[in-house]
Amino acid sequence: MGVVKDYGGQCLMGFSGLRRRKQVDSDNLRINHGDQQLAKRLNIIDLVGIGVGTTIGAGVYILIGTVAREQTGPALPIAFLIAGIAAALSAFCYAELSCRCPSAGSAYHYSYICIGEGVAWIIGWALILEYAIGASVVARGVTPNLALYFGGQGNLPAFLARHTIYGIVIDPCAAALVIIGTILMCTGIKESSLVQTIVTSINVCALVFVIVAGSYLASKSGWVGYELSKGYVPFGVNGVLGGSATVFFSYIGFDSVTATAEEVKNPKRDLPLGVGISLSLSCILYMLLSFVIVGLVPYYDLDKDTPISSAFSAYGVEWAALVITTGAVMALLAALMGSLLPQSRILMAMARDGLLPSFFSDIDKRTQVPVKGTMAIGILAAAIAFFMDVSELAGMVSVGTLLAFTSVAVSVLVIRYVPPNELHVLASSGDDCQDLILNRDPYPGATVDQEAFLDNPKGQRRRRLALWFLTIIFIGVLLLTSSASAESLPSIHAASPSRVTLCGIGGTIFLVGTIGLAYIGQDGAAGVFGHTGGFTCPFVPYLPAACILLNTYLLINLGTGTWVRVSVWLLIGTVVYLSYGRTHSLLLNASYVPVTHTEDVHSP
Repeated sequence: MGVVKDYGGQCLMGFSGLRRRKQVDSDNLRINHGDQQLAKRLNIIDLVGIGVGTTIGAGVYILIGTVAREQTGPALPIAFLIAGIAAALSAFCYAELSCRCPSAGSAYHYSYICIGEGVAWIIGWALILEYAIGASVVARGVTPNLALYFGGQGNLPAFLARHTIYGIVIDPCAAALVIIGTILMCTGIKESSLVQTIVTSINVCALVFVIVAGSYLASKSGWVGYELSKGYVPFGVNGVLGGSATVFFSYIGFDSVTATAEEVKNPKRDLPLGVGISLSLSCILYMLLSFVIVGLVPYYDLDKDTPISSAFSAYGVEWAALVITTGAVMALLAALMGSLLPQSRILMAMARDGLLPSFFSDIDKRTQVPVKGTMAIGILAAAIAFFMDVSELAGMVSVGTLLAFTSVAVSVLVIRYVPPNELHVLASSGDDCQDLILNRDPYPGATVDQEAFLDNPKGQRRRRLALWFLTIIFIGVLLLTSSASAESLPSIHAASPSRVTLCGIGGTIFLVGTIGLAYIGQDGAAGVFGHTGGFTCPFVPYLPAACILLNTYLLINLGTGTWVRVSVWLLIGTVVYLSYGRTHSLLLNASYVPVTHTEDVHSP
């Protein structure tokens, strides 16, 4: 951490850099945002409404047709199950960190505490892009669905229809919906979450209708979709696994629950439950829906664009399209609100830490939400939705989430094996050691033995060894995923000896690092880091390590075009950080003192 170890009465000096880390509670540092706090008004029902609404978007109404026809066949429910289990790896990590560090900011906040300012900035900046584009993509998807109520695009009223001006397709309906959603977000967290819960309930009811009515029709016909000569898995195991990778992105959204951590009445209990119930309910609905649809008609007869409607039409139930369209519109509206909510909280958290202007962290005294920041991102998202055809940018939405999933898994490993063992010492004037703000010991309740363990030679050796094993895991992950990815090694045949050898080497290195961490055991201070007594991630280090491996593989396979566009955004973020965030960070003048030497700091 760049700390000069001089405990003889002089202040410990640190350099401002990418590795500086903040304390667990973002509200410990009250320099920019004073005593402004978000309203604690959310309960478990609100969290489930936010999580399910953001997760179950309108994409599922289309996605099942494409995946079933091209990758899985009747085995589509298995693909959703595998993807759900993979998403659960990240959910377990989020659940633990949301209990230990229950402040606004989600993955950005966790990364800043556990990894460092540089990684936290990248995560926060990437999530800003994800939610802005995500809101715009969702908003522009509403107009085509609304057109079905009027009998087609040509029958839409002029103020709802898309228009082409100088070659630009503008969408006034999309922009209006974003503005309405933004205004709703500014009224208060309880009010906006209530609306989102209602909208989500209508969407879930539409899905339940499809499942029940579809099951009835399929039972009358004998489930013809499963009576095929090619069997249950026509595309083989590889097809099912490929389909799982595709539908994995249908589970993105449950993490939005953790962005509201500071507004939850009982975060230790409700945040893990909110994440778990949201993901479980989404997985169950996905599996039941896909089971019914591929059973109604043979998978190769499903329409790619309207698979559910086409399946019901095969039985002469044309009116079901109205219910399905209503569900799709409600899903889009819930997903739109689910994109606007976490983005404003992440911007607020970054501004609180000094990395962005304090404008974004101002909290309205009446509604107790960051109104200025919410309006700013709402106007930006509305402008994008109005002017831009963002369909080609949709792939960029996945980058922020996968980077966040990866950083959260890394953060769990850091907490368990090399938890931060220093206090922040914020000097207000030169080298005067009396002008210090020591808000809180990061290890409340730590015993003398635990604190001594951090500073004795054995404890230091264990931490150094843990860092080496973590590094080995990262090397193994990069080698294994890049070798297995057809995108990164297109010139090597999928079954070539060189690819198999590289995968074997990478897998061996990955296992050595993971087993090594398990062998040396967890750090003695891990049990008392942050807010203790909440949910803890099971099967550490194996579960977080598998999460890192999976998400890195998906990141590599997003495609060159997506990464080129994301790189431009990250380059802009680098310029913003170097020109503003780096010099305005609240930790700019912070020094770090090991927890075992806090008495040296307090003593005269």
